[in-house]
Amino acid sequence: MPKGALGRLICRPQNRAEKGVNRMSNKIKVAVLFGGASTEHEVSLVSARSVIVNIPRDKYEVFPIGITKKGEWYLYTGDIKDIEDGKWEQNPQKVPCLISPNTSFKGLLLLKGNNTEHLPINAVFPVLHGKNGEDGTMQGLLEIAGLPYVGCGTASSALCMDKALTNCLLDSVEIPRASWFSATAYEIKRDIDSVITRSEIKFGYPVFVKPANTGSSVGISKAKTREQLKEAIATALKYDNKIVFEESVEGIEVECAVLGNEEPIASMVGEITPANEFYDYEAKYIADSILTIPARIDKQTEEAVRRTAIKAFLALGCEGMARVDFFVRKSDGAILLNEVNTIPGFTSISMYPKLFEAAGIPYPELLDRLITLALNKKESVKVE
Repeated sequence: MPKGALGRLICRPQNRAEKGVNRMSNKIKVAVLFGGASTEHEVSLVSARSVIVNIPRDKYEVFPIGITKKGEWYLYTGDIKDIEDGKWEQNPQKVPCLISPNTSFKGLLLLKGNNTEHLPINAVFPVLHGKNGEDGTMQGLLEIAGLPYVGCGTASSALCMDKALTNCLLDSVEIPRASWFSATAYEIKRDIDSVITRSEIKFGYPVFVKPANTGSSVGISKAKTREQLKEAIATALKYDNKIVFEESVEGIEVECAVLGNEEPIASMVGEITPANEFYDYEAKYIADSILTIPARIDKQTEEAVRRTAIKAFLALGCEGMARVDFFVRKSDGAILLNEVNTIPGFTSISMYPKLFEAAGIPYPELLDRLITLALNKKESVKVE
């Protein structure tokens, strides 16, 4: 792990993202994808603005690609600050586009009336949270298109997005977790009382109920009674047809950022003090939760968290980046892995960039490393 303060690269954002499309530039051309048809669309906008502003412009030419909730794609060349609040969608300085699945036209196809223009792209940075962006679907498209991209591959993205599948694999490699089980919408519809009874016998109350395939704590509830459990199940089923039940753990919530491909490194460990009863969507993005770096845990526990984060990262086939979330149980100090996020938040208050900045890797350098890892990953799969 790097120690001490490294030189900070200062990148000044331009008012236009960027003045026209410069096809003659020798800089590495990076498309930053944001928005998306997801319940986490708004979070993506905030993350993407931070990423676009901080990518080193002496090395990279950035092309922001906005995706609406309807799934419409646009090359956006307007003011970057209009991305965060969604105003970019009303800006006339956007051009309909798509990623070409034909590797002979590697990059973007710009749709200008009856004409189609090809814009070559060297790499893609998906700043997309949740379904249709973090779940392997976008990664699969980029694989077909032959475009290097930041972050985990198709299989690991899909695996980490599905909490039930993640839990199964982590159990198989003996990484401790909170006790859990999953149920499908069909099983619940057929016999909800049986599912509720199973939860009550296994966990008692309180119990957490989660959609298997969402992020940012969307659709998660903490149930303290049978009636609340029924409501929690109904809420989770609005977002997914498979849900996960987990025991409630009384402990400290900590997070560790991981960076790399075959030989990843782990950041120092940060601590979350939720503003609400648990670290739900509001506590993450609206209320004043407290982030403490480094976490208030002893050195031995910190090192164990970091080792476990890397073990999980490799076991799940992750590449590039992931944020691994844990509980440190108060009763016995046990380290229990909670979730693995393959496209962690990149907002100004997000733990992933903050943890590496505290470890001596400033935000612009972190983005540079991630893009370089994406380019190197593509090169490493070539067989001589």
